Amino acid sequence: MNTVARLSFQEIPSIPQLVKDHLKDMSYGANSFNGTKETVSKAIHQKLTTYSEESRAVLYQVLVQQHECLDVTFSQKENLKLIAQSNTVTITTGHQLNFFTGPVFFIYKIIQILKTAKDLKAQYPEYNFVPIFWMATEDHDFEEIQHFKTENNQYSIQAQSGGAVGRILLENVDFLHEIEKEWIGKKYGKELIDLLKTSYQKGDTLEQSTRKLVHHLFKDFGLLLLDGDNPLLKKSMIPYFENELLNHELEKLTENKRAFLKDKYGKVQVNPREINLFYLTDTRNRIVLQNGDYHVLNKNIHFTKDEILNELYNSPEKFSPNAVLRPIYQEVVLPNIMYIGGNAEVAYWLELSDYFKKIQIPFPILVPRNSMLYIAEKDLKKIHNLHCELKDFFENKNEVLSHKLLKSNPIHTLLHELEDHLQQQFEALKENAKHTEVSFGQLVEAEEVRQLKSFKKMKTRLLKAEKKKNTEWIHRFTKLWEKLHPNGQWQERQMNFSVFYSDFGQDWLKVCYEEMQINQSELVVVAYSF
Repeated sequence: MNTVARLSFQEIPSIPQLVKDHLKDMSYGANSFNGTKETVSKAIHQKLTTYSEESRAVLYQVLVQQHECLDVTFSQKENLKLIAQSNTVTITTGHQLNFFTGPVFFIYKIIQILKTAKDLKAQYPEYNFVPIFWMATEDHDFEEIQHFKTENNQYSIQAQSGGAVGRILLENVDFLHEIEKEWIGKKYGKELIDLLKTSYQKGDTLEQSTRKLVHHLFKDFGLLLLDGDNPLLKKSMIPYFENELLNHELEKLTENKRAFLKDKYGKVQVNPREINLFYLTDTRNRIVLQNGDYHVLNKNIHFTKDEILNELYNSPEKFSPNAVLRPIYQEVVLPNIMYIGGNAEVAYWLELSDYFKKIQIPFPILVPRNSMLYIAEKDLKKIHNLHCELKDFFENKNEVLSHKLLKSNPIHTLLHELEDHLQQQFEALKENAKHTEVSFGQLVEAEEVRQLKSFKKMKTRLLKAEKKKNTEWIHRFTKLWEKLHPNGQWQERQMNFSVFYSDFGQDWLKVCYEEMQINQSELVVVAYSF
């Protein structure tokens, strides 16, 4: 396997402009990872001067407890020890508890924090950098995470939705027998089957299953996993949860930034609510303020102001932040200097910079995660035979088709030349028409529009004729496009890691690690053959 292309996010049209601007350090209150020592040094200093020894002791205790059930490796033991040291910071990413990791970018996010932590240690030997995977155990959208896809199939687990997904018990593991059929005969198929069966056992929670799975894949890299659904960690959040219940500052203090982002980019990723907290029982339900009392939606549970504060002080573990409040939770309990996330995550984190400033929590360096594409050598040859380049498959499809079909067409060239000449003639005519009666000038402008419309019509008909003439080429191009964009999306958002692991095993993870560049935001294209 070898890297055959690196496409900068700046040159890929589908990457949101907000993310591109953030990478240029244009994004209004948050630093991007530009590789400069000043940025990283400042982030380290800010965090270490604001993160208390009490918080560090709690984090160490929780991490040790949460790793007791695992066969912790030497590198993980070392990182656990480092967490307790006052010169240690963390590099973090997080994700939902997708079944068997879900889409493969789940893996890429983790690899990027692992490599970043190692690289920063080499640059700043006086500090320690520990990679943390934040498990989104409190999400309640089970339907979004309960499946994964391979090239030919989709596999799902069944459970009751509505509660914190990390607490879901696996009561039926019949799905294992169906999945293993796909991997039998693959070089590393048995390893995958064993991993699936070891991770997903009847009676386990989804949190336990995901922890075992991710631990197995990355234990030798020193990765630590953190479940925020924890009473000790939630206790640290009591002042911030109280502020949210009483003052609704998250909604208020993000209003200007959201208005700015919407005006500049057309939308915002999320809109905070008046209260951005859920209440955890057997389900996870929003807390809303109605007529001075606090109600848990769809539950016969309500509190007065004094009652809900009493509940918060005595049982903080019953309160759960929503997606927009979760970044604050992470940065309060972790000595974190850098968060690596997807484009959508970057977008909603950027809404929060003013709120972070108000509560005096350092905003981390915000890094868009890198992307990867694995392509067979034979498909590379097909791209070459079509006289295309890899980057063509990450631009606007219709524009690429039109360009390829018309770029060498003499009629198309002639039409452009004549159209340009016509526009020049009309410009001269309009300039002279200014010196005569107004209606004549209007006639000239109308005639220009009519004649240019005819050129547009001819170019459209020419493209249609070329498409008809090159049906076979278009078919081959489209087939390749669909292979690189399964279900119309990037490969990494559709395919599960098992698609690659079943053929290459741990070597595939090593290639991902080696080829990932941490100082650039890019799509890395890796070719493979059997």
